[in-house]
Amino acid sequence: MSGNPRRYYLLILIMLCSITCIAGCIDIFTLENVNNTKPVYRVGVTSEEPPITYVDTDGTWRGIDVESIQWIGEEMGFEVVLVPLIWKNWLPMLESKKIDIVYSSMTITPERAELINFSNPYMVADQCITSHIDSHLTMADFLEGKGKIGVMKGGTGEEWVVQNQIESGVRLSSQIVQYDSISLAFLDLVGKKIDFVIHDTHATRDGIVNTPLSVIGTVETNEKYGVGMRKDDVELLQTINEGLRRLMASPKWPELLEKYQFTS
Repeated sequence: MSGNPRRYYLLILIMLCSITCIAGCIDIFTLENVNNTKPVYRVGVTSEEPPITYVDTDGTWRGIDVESIQWIGEEMGFEVVLVPLIWKNWLPMLESKKIDIVYSSMTITPERAELINFSNPYMVADQCITSHIDSHLTMADFLEGKGKIGVMKGGTGEEWVVQNQIESGVRLSSQIVQYDSISLAFLDLVGKKIDFVIHDTHATRDGIVNTPLSVIGTVETNEKYGVGMRKDDVELLQTINEGLRRLMASPKWPELLEKYQFTS
């Protein structure tokens, strides 16, 4: 088998984890509650975004967004089925009803808000610029458009580079390298195949632990995370907003912030 062994191992973990999440309370063929007592919602999450959403080494889904939606589901009376997704596919999966909710550090943007409904914001983030510790390139070099930069395809990091560097002529489009997951971008940065990675502050913090990478600067974007749903799922939107309100008013929210080491 060719390719990255770590990636194949991760895919196996995701598949096993997805089966575990579904088994026991959900009919795996219809995704309906066996006892027909609660509605069931498929929640799209990425698998490599610690401390937001990720699959642990034992195959268990973890992260602040994962535990948040599980708490909200229990509080609001619905079953949660976690569905792994590649970020670039979140909209097709939502439109085709393979998932009902995107709860995975999703930034609220005007462009996305034209296509889907967003919940009230629940977290704020900026964009981090990461480089190899051996690199001679600086944050000033990044801002001047030097070097190759890795981005998660369809993410707001890529959007920032396009709007602030490509469109202004500071950086060539050929200097952007797109990845289906940010962990693959970090792997290439470790291997010095690219010079920078731009990504959300929270996921970057955990993503570069125990690697020869360091954050060299931050772009203040003040992005607000929200939960995404289809436009016609108005009742679900109300349910999620009420669930978020209850979560943030409960002792569970500060507990999660502390557990996953968020300062705000």
